Amino acid sequence: MIYEQFIQNKSIAALNIGFKADENTYPKMIKDHQRVGVTWALKRGRAALFFDTGLGKTLSQLTWGDQVARKTGKPVLLLAPLAVSKQTLREAEKFGIWARIVTDQSQVGDGINITNYEKIHHFDCSKFGGVILDESSILKGINGKTRMLITDCFANTPYKLSCTATPSPNDFMELGTQSEFLGIMSQVEMLAMFFIHDGGETSKWRLKGHGKKRFFEWLATWGMFLSSPAQLGFDSTGYDLPDLIYHNHIVDTTPTDDLFATPAMGLLERNKARKDSVVARCEAAAAIVNNMTEPCVVWCNRNDESDLLETMIHGAVSVSGSDTDEHKTDSMINFADNKIKCLVTKPKIAGFGMNWQNSNTCVFVGLSDSWESLYQAIRRQWRFGQTRQVHAHIISADTESGVIENIRRKDNQHKDLKSEMDLIMESYLKAEIFGAKVEKTDYTANHRITIPAWMTK
Repeated sequence: MIYEQFIQNKSIAALNIGFKADENTYPKMIKDHQRVGVTWALKRGRAALFFDTGLGKTLSQLTWGDQVARKTGKPVLLLAPLAVSKQTLREAEKFGIWARIVTDQSQVGDGINITNYEKIHHFDCSKFGGVILDESSILKGINGKTRMLITDCFANTPYKLSCTATPSPNDFMELGTQSEFLGIMSQVEMLAMFFIHDGGETSKWRLKGHGKKRFFEWLATWGMFLSSPAQLGFDSTGYDLPDLIYHNHIVDTTPTDDLFATPAMGLLERNKARKDSVVARCEAAAAIVNNMTEPCVVWCNRNDESDLLETMIHGAVSVSGSDTDEHKTDSMINFADNKIKCLVTKPKIAGFGMNWQNSNTCVFVGLSDSWESLYQAIRRQWRFGQTRQVHAHIISADTESGVIENIRRKDNQHKDLKSEMDLIMESYLKAEIFGAKVEKTDYTANHRITIPAWMTK
């Protein structure tokens, strides 16, 4: 083997283990960017559709699942967060795709079978021709044992699809989780190939400076990142997000000395600040919501916040972790149908997958240190299809300035990296979908290397 062939064999190449789709059987309502995404994912066999919120991820994954069921003659399993299952079934009925909600293997039938992640142990995963992970970014929030169970159970499943809104480009662990589930590359291999460890904190990994474009090129072989149909040259009319307006409300707390309240710096101090200001923050939230006539969702992080808010806000319905599955599902769907004026819940319960464009106001009774938690919660309302300005009210204690600054820093970092990723990946995306040539400048050697005499002896 000559050296040039050796180097060529080391290049990143897409693995096509799928099949050619029958586009004539796609739902008539499918849009151009969804159609090419589904067709590409079916050709790949194991792929991810990272569609930004409101771009039609649900229709795309249902179409993909319908095609796999037709091709294999076997049922397809779609795993989704609890309340999202019922919402997905509604979408399937609207688009004319056969699907059902199931809780164990005995209920499984032809076509698409929808269940939630927590019920995975009730199924014989070897019986399915394909599997879909809806809101797959939730995997990183699931305990390691369950996450590995899902990955191992579907290791030999012929066709796999992972779907979620565009991941944060600086959340490399999420991308590794997705890749490992799809069988593309393990998280450990991904980190070793493209990243360098910063030392000290085990979670600090950064892209190797010379390998950034190679990393994005690799991502494009198995993941379709789409923020707008315009990225693929399609009409993006109707895919403009309205303004997002933040309203900051600062609650005064009792000073720790005679002059001023001391900002909470460490995690323990921040948690204490949140605990000490629960009543004041809940009162501020109730004052905002009780003066509204439109539906509103109130996000909290603590159980004592949820309990207080339900008593302080007129017509509020609380959804907490200890509630029954039926109560959680019915409450979230009823809020989407404007049957509930105010829904009080936590981002970890309802922050993924729900479509709440019927409402344009949300209130955060407090912030955690998780930027993604805030981002995902806001995107339930601030998404394509929303026709009004979205107002996000952030209520925090005067001692929590450090948390707010941390969230702002992460938000700015996300925007910068997202823009950079979109710019780099656009040509790779078009190359993957349409076979277009990737624009790049090859290295041209202009000087011959001179080998020192002592090296030739």
